[in-house]
Amino acid sequence: MEQQQPKKKRPETSLRARALRLLARREHSRLELQRKLASHAEDPDEVTDLIEDLVRRGWLSEERVVEQIIHARRDKLGSQRIQRELLEKGVDGELVDRALPQLRDGDMAAARALWQRKFGKPPADTAARAKQVRFMQSRGFALETVLRIIRQGGDEE
Repeated sequence: MEQQQPKKKRPETSLRARALRLLARREHSRLELQRKLASHAEDPDEVTDLIEDLVRRGWLSEERVVEQIIHARRDKLGSQRIQRELLEKGVDGELVDRALPQLRDGDMAAARALWQRKFGKPPADTAARAKQVRFMQSRGFALETVLRIIRQGGDEE
């Protein structure tokens, strides 16, 4: 019988290395990064100091978080849902408010494209209409936008 080699224990990763590894994958808000690093720090002030240093160096930016989320979610989600997601990630409300006009301007086109991909034709009956409305609203589009698109059958005005 073969003896198993004991698993080599990985060296403990520093808090800064963890933070940089997380930021290399995608942008994080301050709150997200704080939550992910908190369990690995001996002192909560250590995490706060590290985050402040990362912000000072320009490695952590909530503006980039907003841009990245908008870019990644725009084709699938409406402004209401994107706004909620940004706030849940702990992004500053002022930054979210500044991004909202741009988001709302693109809502009609994004909703039309999503409706076309998902349904492509007007609902046959009230049950199908309700299903389409629920789906589009769950994606964060305003009711008036959804109803206009369904009424037009996805055609532009």
